[in-house]
Amino acid sequence: MHKDLSEQLGLIDLPLPVVEAPAGPPAGAEGHRERLRQRLLTAGPDSLNDQDLLEIILFLALPRRDTKPIAKALLARFGSFANAIAAPVNELRAIEHMKESGPAALKAVQAAALRLTKAEVLNCNLLSSWDRLMTYLHAAAARERVEQFRVLFLDTRNRLLADEAQARGTVNHTPVYPREVVKRALELQATALILVHNHPSGDPTPSTDDIAMTHEVRDAAGVMGIVLHDHVIIGAGGWYSIRQKGLL
Repeated sequence: MHKDLSEQLGLIDLPLPVVEAPAGPPAGAEGHRERLRQRLLTAGPDSLNDQDLLEIILFLALPRRDTKPIAKALLARFGSFANAIAAPVNELRAIEHMKESGPAALKAVQAAALRLTKAEVLNCNLLSSWDRLMTYLHAAAARERVEQFRVLFLDTRNRLLADEAQARGTVNHTPVYPREVVKRALELQATALILVHNHPSGDPTPSTDDIAMTHEVRDAAGVMGIVLHDHVIIGAGGWYSIRQKGLL
């Protein structure tokens, strides 16, 4: 009996080639994406709502996904564009279809926003650029979930030498060591300081411990000729200057 031609040529059971679907947005989505892109470029960012902005960011990170339901899920979970980009990475990952590229895109936007606001206070006398400084500090700290203690180290012209996080704590307490603050100031040759910490509760009113710690740092720094200009507490509802309230 003769074998058929396919057997003779050895073609039986050969796997079929896999054809990859072309990369690109879901069917029908490109028109929506293009409309949002053109609105951003022609009418400006104020023409877009929070969901639109999230969609535009996610277009690039998730090119083969329908980003509208993802943007809606982010807003349902976090409440606003600002809260979404400031959310912890593990919580962003928990949103369906975000994968790794979605959180990375949102954190890149947050980092860009912080660099823009920080650029406004670089090379400036911070005491005469107070409103811009508060804008930067609010962007950097107001949405933190735990307390973070930061120190702004200043030169003789009250320009920023460094903005450093000295410690992170719990939702309502951060340990602060005045000796370490002064030691770092001497390393940077700083002549003045501004202390900053956030209250995750949203209320920036200082506690008695906050005020006592402020005085301890002031006294320790003063021994070395370093001036403590202020201690600013940041909350979601605003900020509180211990000096402006007469407590320093």
